[in-house]
Amino acid sequence: MSLYKRLNEVHPNGNGLSVTARRDPILDELRQKIHHHLIEELGPILYDKRLSEDDLRRRVHEQLHSALAQERSPLSAADKAQLIQDVSDDILGYGPIDRLLKDETITEVMVNGPDSVYIERNGKVEKVGAGFVDDTHLRRIIDKIVGQVGRRIDEATPLCDARLPDGSRVNAVIHPLAIGGPFLTIRKFAKDPYQIDDLIRFGTLNAASARFLQAMVVGKLNIIVAGGTGTGKTTTLNVLSSFIPGDERIVTVEDAKELQLHQDHVLALEARPPNIEGKGQITIRDLVKNALRMRPDRIVVGECRSGEALDMLQAMNTGHDGSLTTVHANSPRDTLARLETLVLMAGFDLPVRAIREQMASAIDGIVQLTRLRDGTRRITHVTEVQGMEGDVITLQDVFVFDFGMGIDEHGRFRGHLKATGTRPKFAEKLADLGIRLGPEVFQPEPMARRGGPR
Repeated sequence: MSLYKRLNEVHPNGNGLSVTARRDPILDELRQKIHHHLIEELGPILYDKRLSEDDLRRRVHEQLHSALAQERSPLSAADKAQLIQDVSDDILGYGPIDRLLKDETITEVMVNGPDSVYIERNGKVEKVGAGFVDDTHLRRIIDKIVGQVGRRIDEATPLCDARLPDGSRVNAVIHPLAIGGPFLTIRKFAKDPYQIDDLIRFGTLNAASARFLQAMVVGKLNIIVAGGTGTGKTTTLNVLSSFIPGDERIVTVEDAKELQLHQDHVLALEARPPNIEGKGQITIRDLVKNALRMRPDRIVVGECRSGEALDMLQAMNTGHDGSLTTVHANSPRDTLARLETLVLMAGFDLPVRAIREQMASAIDGIVQLTRLRDGTRRITHVTEVQGMEGDVITLQDVFVFDFGMGIDEHGRFRGHLKATGTRPKFAEKLADLGIRLGPEVFQPEPMARRGGPR
């Protein structure tokens, strides 16, 4: 049996998932010994930016073969090849999860401790046979990821948000907060960012709603992308941002850089956590305020989760039309309630009516995303914010997902996004800008009755 199989042997359990077999301590010890030997031998070369990746990989492999030749352990050719792969992954990549990060079908990697690794594929979570030697091995990989973007993680700051060079989002939690950890969660992003055609192909939206959203962005309407965790808000925000004309100056503000815009005139700002002395923190709110002084045509905020919501609304109300952001919320109405709460977090004792008037004036549309039971991510509402009636902000759905179409034999929802037949008030504003939306965009489709397929 090869080393790989001995280290990562998988047996199915009663739940249909898989569990990792016990590791061979002798092989783990050999792997760790060779790893430390390479670190001592190569030292600073590993961090020399002048060396190309191919040259560095060649040096590592040469040292690996040399170290293995001095070992007298009875290893088969397959064992040696796998040992070389494992150690080079540790040194040049991200250890046992390196191959998972390279697998384009995997969208999330979740490490719940050295012996427990889960992945998300096609919207479903499953356990895999990858595993780390021990807590120290996992911690070393976390330190490597965090260090690449100038962040730090230690007992003083045991939480950290970071990103991989390809833009994948990373969250790490270590002792003393992580019981049984360390914990590592990596949200992967496609190397080639999704375009609107991809979302139509996935069923996230349809051609009519895609055309409508494109007109909203080109027409400089302010849009909030709302949804729960993992519903695809950032992906959708990225696609909407791709509609911004190339001759406009775009300033993006994020906690950790995730947006991948292809326009030429893009300025990306990233928040900074406090240093070891608790000083030097730059928040999203600080960056939004500064973005207003950078002569932006568009401001794109990765996510409003605190007092920056007030600054974002004020920007939308003071000439920075066409701004985009995301908010955690489960429905368009919840989005407004959530924004109201976030504005109050800014620390000003503002009357609720004043906040609602700001929102009604600033926001033109809400794009609501939902992760359905079948694991798919769908836009379920495209909603116009019409204005105030008394103390209540009035909303009007332009497109709604039809849940009444039921599910197919594979458990997937048959429904899709359908026009309600309502033409939004801002269609006239778009027409004045030369953006005309024909009646076919808003042509209503009959909604299926709830309870089963048509």
